[in-house]
This record gives sequence, structure tokens and C-alpha cells, in this order.
Amino acid sequence: MSERTVVVTGAAQGIGYAIAEHFVKAGDWVAILDLNQEAAEEAAQALGQAQGYGVDVSKEDRVKAVMEEIVDQRGAIDVLVNNAGMQYISSVEDFPYEKFQQVFNVIMGGTFLCTKYALPSMKAQSKGRIITISSGHGRRPDKYKSAYCAAKSAQIGFSNVVAKEYAQDGITANCVLPGPTHTKLIDNQLAKLAEEDGTSEDEALKTHIIGGQWLGRLLEADEIASAVYFLASDAAAAITGEALGVTGGEG
Repeated sequence: MSERTVVVTGAAQGIGYAIAEHFVKAGDWVAILDLNQEAAEEAAQALGQAQGYGVDVSKEDRVKAVMEEIVDQRGAIDVLVNNAGMQYISSVEDFPYEKFQQVFNVIMGGTFLCTKYALPSMKAQSKGRIITISSGHGRRPDKYKSAYCAAKSAQIGFSNVVAKEYAQDGITANCVLPGPTHTKLIDNQLAKLAEEDGTSEDEALKTHIIGGQWLGRLLEADEIASAVYFLASDAAAAITGEALGVTGGEG
């Protein structure tokens, strides 16, 4: 497989970085998009065959400009991985509406905008792969995560529409639904979850993160990256409109 141009959002750390690293190791070139431009540039430098871009994926003008810049520089976008996300923990009655909107705009709005502006390049070459990182919480709810669960569920519905609309253009669209994965996003949630429940962080980890998961452990980011890479490969050409759980088993 010749070198492809791959765009990964939220890729300066965590699952996004692991995904970018997997593609680079396979010989592809990766655009690292992240809210933190310095972190994006540092990640790109560490990976080598990559370039960092500071992008708020909820801002249309910026997303459009960066996608056009990548196409101008590279000729096309072959793979888009919608990974950027955020979290806010609160019960529904105490959830600030502006925070609900922010979470939804970053996760679902970002997925929409990046997909919208990657599609013309893919359509022009009659080939493309769009992989959206939803979550096990796209199918299974958890307390205090109403905005996150709603946005992750919405990503699946949106991806299925993209899959159907662009099937005849050689473009596939699928979701990967990670289970509990060892990242800073989870580490940063534990204190707030414990506070909401009135328990310890260890208990919050078991209740909200690992829960009834069959493997009973946090997954590694590279385990998610492997599934993403497969869906972007020629071997997955007939797979579209699917939501692949990489959860370690859901209880």
C-alpha cells in the first residue's frame, strides 16, 4: 500500500496519538490536528512523518482552512479519523447548558465539520476512509455523562448516513467504540465521579469506568488504533456503516 495522507483529530495525546503513530509506522503521512497547537507540533515532531495543526474542530472556518491546506500540500485526504473529544461530569439537573453545548459541539460538531470538508477530496479520487471514534457509551449510558453519551450516540447515526450517501463514491464510514482505555481523559474524570457518588476514586473506577466489563481491565490505546487501522485498509473495503466495539466486553 502506497503512502496515504491521514488526518487524525485530537491526536496530540491518548488514543489519537496512538492512532497517528500506528499509521506513521505503517508508512503513511499523518496530519495531527489538536486544540493545542504546540502539543500538535511536538507530537508531529516525535512521530516524524507528520505535521501538527492547531485546530478547534468546532470552528468551521478553521476546519475548512486546514483541510484545504492539507489537500493543497498533499494532493488528497485518504483517511480521516474523527477522534477529538472532551468530557464534562454532572447530573442532568445541574448540567450547565453551555457545557452541554460545548461537549456536543466538539464531539459531534467536530465530526460533522471535519467529515464535510474531507469529503470533496475523497469524492474526487473515488476513494476514502472515514473512521469516527465514538465510545462504548454511544450504546451504553453512564450517570453524569449526558452530553458525552448523547454526542457519542449521535456520531454513530451521523456516520451511518455518510456511509449510505457516499457508498457509490468508494468512501466507507465506520465507527470504533472504545471501551475503558487508559488515557488522561479517564484519569481526569475519576475525582469528579467520586465526588458525585460520594465514594473513593478506586470505587469510581470500578463503578463508572470498568463496571461490568468482561476483561476487567483498562484497554491500551494501541488496541483501539489497531482496529482503526484495519478499517482504513483495503481489507475492510466492504465494511461500511458499522459500529465496531473494542470494549473488552460489556457487562
